[in-house]
Amino acid sequence: MIARLLQQLVALGVRRPFAVLGLCLALVAGAAVYAVGHFAMTTDTAALISPKIAWRQNEKAVETAFPQLSDVLLVIVDGKTPELAEAATAKLSAALATDTTHFRRVQRPDGGAYFDREGLLFGSTSEVQASTKALIGAQPLLGPLASDPSLRGIAGAFSTMLSGVDRGDVPLSRIARPMRTMAAALDASAAGKPAYFSWQELFTEPGSGATPPRRRLILAQPKLDYGALQPGEDAVAAIVAQAAKLGLDPAHGVTVRTTGEVPLADEEFATLEENIGFVGLVMAAAMLLTLWFATRSVKIVAGIVVTIVAGLVLTTALGLFAVGALNLISVAFIPLFVGLGVDFGIQISVRFNAERLEGADTGAALQRAATALGAPLALAAGAVFLGFGAFLPTDYIGIAELGIIAGLGMVVALVASVTLLPAMLMLLKPGTPRREVGFSEAAPLDRWLHTHRKTVLWAFAASMAGSIALLPFVQFDFNPLHLRAKDGPAMVALTDLMRDPLRTPNTINVLAPNADAAKVLAAKLSALPEVAEAVSVDGFVPEDQAAKLAVVQDAALLLDTTVNPFDVMPPPSDADAIGALMKTAGELRASATAHPGAAAADARRLATAFDRLARAAPTERTKATALLVTPLGTMLDQIRAMLQAEPVTRATLPPEIAGDWVSKDGRALVQVFPKGNSNDNAVLRRFTKAVRAVAPTASGLPVATQEAAGTVAWAFVEAGILALVLVSGLLFVVLRDVKEVAFTLAPVVLSGFLTLGSCVLIGQPINFANIIAFPLLFGVGVAFHIYFVMAWRGGATDLLQSSLARAVLFSALATGSAFGSLWLSHHPGTASMGKILMISLAWTLVCALIFEPALLGPPRAKKA
Repeated sequence: MIARLLQQLVALGVRRPFAVLGLCLALVAGAAVYAVGHFAMTTDTAALISPKIAWRQNEKAVETAFPQLSDVLLVIVDGKTPELAEAATAKLSAALATDTTHFRRVQRPDGGAYFDREGLLFGSTSEVQASTKALIGAQPLLGPLASDPSLRGIAGAFSTMLSGVDRGDVPLSRIARPMRTMAAALDASAAGKPAYFSWQELFTEPGSGATPPRRRLILAQPKLDYGALQPGEDAVAAIVAQAAKLGLDPAHGVTVRTTGEVPLADEEFATLEENIGFVGLVMAAAMLLTLWFATRSVKIVAGIVVTIVAGLVLTTALGLFAVGALNLISVAFIPLFVGLGVDFGIQISVRFNAERLEGADTGAALQRAATALGAPLALAAGAVFLGFGAFLPTDYIGIAELGIIAGLGMVVALVASVTLLPAMLMLLKPGTPRREVGFSEAAPLDRWLHTHRKTVLWAFAASMAGSIALLPFVQFDFNPLHLRAKDGPAMVALTDLMRDPLRTPNTINVLAPNADAAKVLAAKLSALPEVAEAVSVDGFVPEDQAAKLAVVQDAALLLDTTVNPFDVMPPPSDADAIGALMKTAGELRASATAHPGAAAADARRLATAFDRLARAAPTERTKATALLVTPLGTMLDQIRAMLQAEPVTRATLPPEIAGDWVSKDGRALVQVFPKGNSNDNAVLRRFTKAVRAVAPTASGLPVATQEAAGTVAWAFVEAGILALVLVSGLLFVVLRDVKEVAFTLAPVVLSGFLTLGSCVLIGQPINFANIIAFPLLFGVGVAFHIYFVMAWRGGATDLLQSSLARAVLFSALATGSAFGSLWLSHHPGTASMGKILMISLAWTLVCALIFEPALLGPPRAKKA
């Protein structure tokens, strides 16, 4: 019935080409207007999997209780010194917090007023003692610096310490380190080289374990536009602009980088765009060249191309009507439509050429082609439609919506191929082919397949067995980071950050009913060998506070008047600075002479640096002030804050910290960090399994990526089984023969196993991107094998010499060469998709041209 309808549609196009063409163009124009007016695309990857799955609900519960955990943009600030990192982070976070146009929330997870005051208490008691001891020992230097934070004060501080050396109170070696580090910084500055100086590092006891950090972080939640290909692009640009405005760049000893889920996703789409023009050009050129070799007619190629473009516009409009908005997976309907749509056009055009070669005119050739191909085309389109429809019941919404659009696209492609294409060919009037359409050169291969049929079948049986044996070794790489370009700025920053196990994004989140339960759970999880640390709100309340506060308070009694002098001298004049530098230089030389030894060399070096600075132009002293005095202010402010540490309880935590760990309804968050290389899939699997054994409702990136992998893999298994059942049922209804159904589907299954086996042998894992190649493999494979089975059923012999073989060959080449160009993409996921498409289509072609004819054997005897 459908075959007859297709024949009637072709006949209509033959009789009324202008009317059919006009109607088609009107439909396409209407579809284009609808598509443009209703076009919508979301780049939200969270929308790809059903929110009804248990792990998604756990994820949603955490995000609802703690919305700050989603859509995170992480700013990494690295400074050449701790002071530079701290000052830069403070300025940048303050500036970003006022930018309500681009950001909903900005916070410092490892800094701010609370950590400035209480941060020392998070170290061990011995570390607190070492830090305060170092400050007390530096008291002779700190006093003059705090009362006169200038070049004059720095010179005066050394002068004060040298007085103690001369009195015999301390050895010269006691101040060797300050002299050596300051001389090195001033020498580098004088030579025009990058120069940096840290007072914090100078006052840190070597080996105390309390080294101040040179890296600080800012967490920001940008306002995203999911209608854009790069939703966070404006926010990242705002950070870059603000950093430039504040002078936070490598030239000033600061590096500002962005990473996190938002810039990583944006970077991925930017990588996709990077050489898309070149890939598209290669794809189009490959497609057009293959079409020309298939038909040997520019006019026929033009007709096929117009038909595909028109069908694509109609499918886009229908897809938008059906699903509302495209997603990152459903947009793949474009290559699927082109790949399968071009097959219908090639089948009709090659058969049309064969009929023309036998003497039929254009109209008659088209109608004969429709008579011969009506049933196979209808059956192929129906089978592909059901194959894509099999994804609808799955939890993988992205691929389910792809199935809807691609299924509708098959109907559009078939209708366009039997209406618009015949009308175009009637109007274009392509010439008669000058050579045979089939492959007469394939006659020896046909004979060989007839005489060695059993050998071929045994060879393919062995291939099937070998591929099945390799299935346990198929790798599914669930880590989405491995699909991204490794050299992207956000990815490079993340890789650098992940080297710190307590800053990796691969953390697991667990909701506890309250803060007390969270504390108990954190202790239990921390004891697991796969866990580096588990943090709850109580992790921000220092332990052993009484002992540590006693040490800090003792230090405060000794240092308070030192760092908070009653009188602060006014800024010196340039002449005052010169005088102080020259005076101290002389004292340094005198002390070096009076106290020979290793430290004497450091004293002479600093004396030389002070002399040179005193005699230099005023601009050099301005540079020295920025080098030495600016970080001095940062360091003194931090010492003052640190000496004001006070007892902390959960109840007295700042709201901005407590709110990150205890929700408004009282539920509490526990964040768990993995032990080992968090970018290693095996490590993440063990980590996730161990944590979920204790906390089954855990969520977070490691859980999501592994669960998503399972959801996607099961969706393909589920859809594959359902597609096999549906397509088998359709084939049985039409063919009425179990054997012929098996002949159609067995090569498709074989080509799938061979593709997976090839992936094992070449070390290509299956991932979220390249798994999309398998629906195309199924669609193309079913169509090709239906053509051969229907031709064999009709009594055709020597299939490899027929026009059908030519159509199948060039259809596969058109699809394979065009989509194989994706291999050239700079995006690793897309490139792997192109690779597997090429492999799968190559095996599909081998199974169609070699295995299928051998499997079918001699033509079936017609029933009397």
